[in-house]
Amino acid sequence: MNLLTVEHISKSYGELRLFSDISFGINKDQKIGLVAKNGSGKTSILNIISGKDLPDSGEVNSRKGIRISFLEQEPVLDPGLSVEEIIFTSDNEVLKVIDQYEEALANPEDEQAYQKAFEAMDRFNAWDFETQYKQILFKLKLSDLKAKVKVLSGGQKKRLALANALINRPDLLVLDEPTNHLDLEMIEWLEAYFKKEKITLFMVTHDRYFLERVCTDILELDAGKLYAYRGNYSYYLEKRDARLDREAVELHKSKILYKKELDWMRRQPKARTTKSKSRIADFKTIKEQAHKRREAHEVQLEINMERLGSKILELHNVSKAFSDLIILDKLDYNFTKGERLGIIGKNGTGKSTFLNILTGIEKPDSGKVVVGDTIKFGYYTQKGIPVKNAQKVIDVVREFGDYIPLKKGKQISAQQLLERFLFDRKKQYDFVEKLSGGERKRLYLCTVLIQNPNFLILDEPTNDLDIVTLNVLENFLLDFPGCLLVVSHDRYFMDKVVDHLFVFRGNGQIEDFPGNYSDFRAYEDSSARESKDALKEVPADKNQKKSWKDRDEQRKLSYLEQKEYGKLEREISELENKKKELEGRFSGSSLSGAEIDELSIELKQLIDLIETKTARWFELSAILEG
Repeated sequence: MNLLTVEHISKSYGELRLFSDISFGINKDQKIGLVAKNGSGKTSILNIISGKDLPDSGEVNSRKGIRISFLEQEPVLDPGLSVEEIIFTSDNEVLKVIDQYEEALANPEDEQAYQKAFEAMDRFNAWDFETQYKQILFKLKLSDLKAKVKVLSGGQKKRLALANALINRPDLLVLDEPTNHLDLEMIEWLEAYFKKEKITLFMVTHDRYFLERVCTDILELDAGKLYAYRGNYSYYLEKRDARLDREAVELHKSKILYKKELDWMRRQPKARTTKSKSRIADFKTIKEQAHKRREAHEVQLEINMERLGSKILELHNVSKAFSDLIILDKLDYNFTKGERLGIIGKNGTGKSTFLNILTGIEKPDSGKVVVGDTIKFGYYTQKGIPVKNAQKVIDVVREFGDYIPLKKGKQISAQQLLERFLFDRKKQYDFVEKLSGGERKRLYLCTVLIQNPNFLILDEPTNDLDIVTLNVLENFLLDFPGCLLVVSHDRYFMDKVVDHLFVFRGNGQIEDFPGNYSDFRAYEDSSARESKDALKEVPADKNQKKSWKDRDEQRKLSYLEQKEYGKLEREISELENKKKELEGRFSGSSLSGAEIDELSIELKQLIDLIETKTARWFELSAILEG
């Protein structure tokens, strides 16, 4: 059943044409993901579908009586209302019945009103609905129903707007980046909820696992045109690549035909026949096709990182708390060269505070943070880029310099750098306030990277970035030779760029997990199954879940531990070779005293690392053989 049809719509802002003459339909129970670059009109399409904006031409027709809920990136809520009042301002009839019942409970002396409300709850089958909506609020951590909107954080407001949209049970749910401001647990719950519920979705999200596991259809907006794919994200990638290959072949043919027709145009007689006039008209079309260029720019990040010394970043007995909320509890940790660490945990467990302590923005309550002399931080925060009045894009970059050093002694101008970040020359002279949210984040990322850091810290870098930019960023980070520290709820992104995780459990508990996010989920799921099985066999006081370091040695290695075991063998071999190389450098007679000291420190750290990894290898080896 068709719920909504979009027919030949167009949208422009001044000279900027976002799209023209696009059409598509939304059918009941479809779950559609809209994919496009930042600034190409995704949010404009959502606004038009939801009735918040009108197209310049074309029209949107919806089935009579359908209810549409729209979750915006920055939802507007009445600051004077409470969480509960926001929920009950919905036009959902069942919610009104529940509201009347709650009011009757608060006034038990009016027996007639209570009886009427009770009967209405039965008639509308509202008992189950009340349980479900309270579960949604609980899952999105909105347990304080009396809290006023004005005291909520930006993330809490977004979650409240999402809860309101889900509870309202619309016929069509339109979502703009629904996973922003959700922690990983919430995202996985929402993913499971959408997969289970019969609900019609039209959404924009950069979360590729979400697109993969939830969507039945993908729409791609590319260069002002819309392409439809009946399948999930993997299917879309496969078919999109095939389409691009076909377009490349057609473009090649057009160029050959253009050269042939150009030669004819130069030789044609002055007296033009009807046939030749028609061929001239066709030539114009051929010329346009031959000169067509895909705008699939690829960012090439070849920034030359400053050298890392032997001392990177050390945490000695570091503690931090806010009243009764413990963030860090006597944490000891030494970062090594080329380390790639991801940080996960529920909202409010202190992930951003940890980053601020590392960079000196906040001070620990006790303990010491020692930063190496050669360390240059690049810190991408959630706050984004500060916008100054009448500041142009090019001016933002020039605040950090006109030229940026690249590899092999080359330089790149600020203008060239912006072009690599998908800002063409015309866009560079736009005012920053005109940029979309994703474009501002891309510009901010550019300002962080061009400072040539060797220790890169990214706090939720994937929010509002389009998938094209995410792929570019991932490729850069895979080649980045410095230290990398990432906080992100984007599971696909984390899987690609990190080697191990700090899992913030809350109350100052931090676990170091040897693997990426998918490895961690697989481990957690297997641990949950083992614990469930153990409950049937052993007394309750022996059922406590153990960490990966403390598990019973009389067992077989898990899949992840087998993977770690193999990885350790390779790492120890590489470290031994590096140790031999360092020891060989001591035989050179040209070393100064300072160089000998630095080599000695580096060699000691290398030996310590080999001993630690070897001890873990023996531990796993004993389990394997036992």
